[in-house]
Amino acid sequence: MTTSAHHSPDAVRTGGSVTDRLVEANQRYAAVFQDPGMDARPVLRVAVVACMDARLDLHAALGLELGDCHTIRNAGGVVTDDVIRSLTISQRALGTRTVILIHHTGCGLESLTEDFRHELEDEVGQRPPWAVEAFRDVDQDVRQSMQRVRTSPFLLHSDDVRGFVFDVKQGVLREIDPTDPSE
Repeated sequence: MTTSAHHSPDAVRTGGSVTDRLVEANQRYAAVFQDPGMDARPVLRVAVVACMDARLDLHAALGLELGDCHTIRNAGGVVTDDVIRSLTISQRALGTRTVILIHHTGCGLESLTEDFRHELEDEVGQRPPWAVEAFRDVDQDVRQSMQRVRTSPFLLHSDDVRGFVFDVKQGVLREIDPTDPSE
C-alpha cells in the first residue's frame, strides 16, 4: 500500500475518508491474500516494544518478516502495566524469550509533562487514570523500561532484555547500556 507520506496532503483528503482508503487497500490485499499457515507463536521468539510513532517501520528497520515477532506499541514505547500484560501472554502462552525495547529520537513525549493529564481533567471534567510517562532523557527512559521488564514477577524470561534508541533521521539503532547513566 502506498502511504500518505508519498502523497500530498490534498491527495489524502480526496476520494473519501482515510478509513475508506484503508478499507479499499484491505480489499485489494485480501483479493490476493493467501493464508501463510503460520502459528501465532513468533518464529524468532522475540517481542518488540516500541513507540507508536509513524516514522518507525519496525519490520523494515529490524529485517523482520511476517510471523517473526510480537510487536507491542504505544506512545513512547512505555513499559506500562498493559505492556507487561502483553509481554506476559507473549512469553507464557506463546513462547517468546527475548524482549527488545525501542524508543526514538524526537519523541513527542519529550515535549509533554504530566500537566497534560491535568489539562485533560480541566477540559473534560475527569482525570485520566493513566500517567503520561513524559521524559526528558530518552536514554534514561530506555533504562527505566528495561528495569521494569527485568523486575516484573510475571515474566518468565527477563534476562534477555535489550534497549535501543532509533534515530529517526538516520534509521540506525543505538544500544543503551542498562547500567551506565553517563553514556
